[in-house]
Amino acid sequence: MERYDIAVIGTGPAGLEAAITAKVRNKSVLLLGGKGSSDKVSKAHTIQNYLGLPNVSGEDMAKAFLDHAKSMGVEITEDKVNAVYSMGQYFAIQCHGGDYEATSVIVAAGMTAMKPFAGEMENLGRGVSYCATCDAALYKGKTAIILAYSSEDEAEASFLAERAETVYYLPQYDYNGKLENNIKVSKDVKPQAIEMIDGQAVLHTDSEDFKADGIFILREQIAPSQLVPGLQMDGNHVMVDRSMATNIKGLFACGDITGTPYQYIKAAGEGNVAALSAVSYLNQVK
Repeated sequence: MERYDIAVIGTGPAGLEAAITAKVRNKSVLLLGGKGSSDKVSKAHTIQNYLGLPNVSGEDMAKAFLDHAKSMGVEITEDKVNAVYSMGQYFAIQCHGGDYEATSVIVAAGMTAMKPFAGEMENLGRGVSYCATCDAALYKGKTAIILAYSSEDEAEASFLAERAETVYYLPQYDYNGKLENNIKVSKDVKPQAIEMIDGQAVLHTDSEDFKADGIFILREQIAPSQLVPGLQMDGNHVMVDRSMATNIKGLFACGDITGTPYQYIKAAGEGNVAALSAVSYLNQVK
């Protein structure tokens, strides 16, 4: 397996700037995220305080960011990151589409407004998971629940249904799909809590309870503390020093995920610092 020098998670201002800076420093870069950059940027009406781009619309700013990255040879690998594990001399990155390795990692995944459901964190790894394709082999002849937040999750449901006996699909978006056979779709159902009862995962909703062997929560973003085991937090934010270093050697964080102010120019600046710090770390390792 190819081992990259630096893996960057997130394609907002912080992640793109980190990837560009790492590329300038002649490092091999794996940039993981959406190819459309950050919705927070692209949907902004007007930004007035970004140096060199006065009164720019969010859509134009996002295009400028992506065009800059492309011109530098930065490629985006469109995949969802499920977990990042420190292996000592490198990091193992588990994604929905496969696994990757990198000597250093920069987390620039932004902030999620979604709070965990009651019982979610307590049962993580004990019936609750964030990647249906990763664990599909464990559900042969079993029953599973999928909480889906995007139409892209329908492919994961179909993949899981090839192995599982029954899949309950609960879309938390405007569902217009055609999932069928052993996939049972329940629309307009709002999850409330999760608990384990007699070895089964029970999802309590506002209308009924669903029971299965496991529950998959396919949010776009995962809480940083769950994304990287052992990561030190400051409330809901990743704790970093001025070099953007976390408590895990070789792992850096930048952008909204490190705290306020939630400003594009601040995020990009931190992305630059994180990349330079990662390059310094690589030089020390070598």
